[in-house]
Amino acid sequence: MNVVLSIAFVLTWSSGFIGAKLGAGSASAVTVLMWRFLPLAVVLAVVALTLARASWRGVTPRDVARQSVVGALSQSGYLLTVYYAIQLGVSSGTTALIDGTQPLVAGALAGPLLGQFVSRTQWLGLGLGVTGVAVVTAADFAGGGDAPWWAYLVPFLGMLSLVAATFLDRRTRRPVRPAAAMTVHCVTSAVIFTALAAATGGAAPPAEASFWVAIGWLVTLSTFGGYGLYWLILRRSGVTQVNTLMFLMAPVTALWGALMFGEPFGGQTALGLAVALSAVLVVRRGRDRGDAAAAVTEPVTEASAAPAPRARTGR
Repeated sequence: MNVVLSIAFVLTWSSGFIGAKLGAGSASAVTVLMWRFLPLAVVLAVVALTLARASWRGVTPRDVARQSVVGALSQSGYLLTVYYAIQLGVSSGTTALIDGTQPLVAGALAGPLLGQFVSRTQWLGLGLGVTGVAVVTAADFAGGGDAPWWAYLVPFLGMLSLVAATFLDRRTRRPVRPAAAMTVHCVTSAVIFTALAAATGGAAPPAEASFWVAIGWLVTLSTFGGYGLYWLILRRSGVTQVNTLMFLMAPVTALWGALMFGEPFGGQTALGLAVALSAVLVVRRGRDRGDAAAAVTEPVTEASAAPAPRARTGR
């Protein structure tokens, strides 16, 4: 996995939790999400009809329908639960922690659903990752807060929504180019959030400049950065590797909060960050060992020496 892409993914994906907190101070969750996706969908649709027309070659109505479902799960369902949980009073660090359990769910399902082997070393790394994010947010759980108990279940539903979207995409046999898939996802989310905002009376944006700062933050860093890199790394490295990076979201989100909002960042958070980082290294080492073992045991034949066909994914 490219180290630069991995670092960029962690930074931009975790920025979404901070962007949600920025927007929550001036508008409801559906209002922020509507204005995050509505202008973006218009721009991407114009680009699709002009500069990116080649990306749509071979895309069938069935492909568009499937990508609409993927977008509804991975953007609409996931983001709405994250924003709503933060609006209810769940801290960004705790929300990131609950989201950080995604690798265990995805890792457990990767074998039976995708046929991707998860080694013992990788499972060790996954366990370390859970430990790391738990250390970072243990104080938050112990201290409680203003959020009702059921509010902590909301981001868990969002995590499951993203896992479902990931596996649905990976099981797609017809590849769809990233530009076309991103357009379908954003247009789908724009329709869903605009309908929700209109139904709840939250379509009108607030006049505060901070609201538009949050929107710009979310579009630039979270959508093009975090969301785009998620699918790029998923296609290149597989479910287990990309989801292992999710273990870094909770401690990095805590660091974002310390830098931007003056939230405390003490020794416990630093320890969690170190443990989560070690989890990523362990999983990558387990993957490399698995690749090396496969290379040693596989007989060298004319067929195996030839370039392997590109694996089919949903991108």
